[in-house]
Amino acid sequence: MSVDQIDCNLLAALQQDASLSQRALADKVGLSQNACWRRLRALEDRGVIRGRTVLLDRAQLGADLVVFVMVKTRHHAAGWLTTFRQHVQAIPNVVDFFRIGGEYDYMLKIVAQDMADYDRCYKQLIDGIELETVTSLFAMEVIEEQRPIPLKPIA
Repeated sequence: MSVDQIDCNLLAALQQDASLSQRALADKVGLSQNACWRRLRALEDRGVIRGRTVLLDRAQLGADLVVFVMVKTRHHAAGWLTTFRQHVQAIPNVVDFFRIGGEYDYMLKIVAQDMADYDRCYKQLIDGIELETVTSLFAMEVIEEQRPIPLKPIA
């Protein structure tokens, strides 16, 4: 799969503002509307663009508690991972979910309204699934979040 500089420019512009009209996007990257549409369609068809979303202000929505949950388990079989993945995906407050290397096996980012809401998520996380260690790290301040992915052409 290749991504050239024009694709990178399109993707960078979309990361900054996915609501840009096709005309505005084409103007921003120096393409005709048709050429811009063809490139966007190709990036979508290849799965480079998986969707478009809106960034929300959590504080204004009463969901400004961010908790990073580190999970350690003794289970590493594929079947257990499938079960755990489905278990975690059923918790709507989990906004990011990673299998990681190092001291812990998984990291979850949970967004909650308050400590009681987080406690409900925690109880849902540990309910009915065997986990060795669950450690919660509470964000004190968001310094920067959801930064654009740095892009470079790929041959």
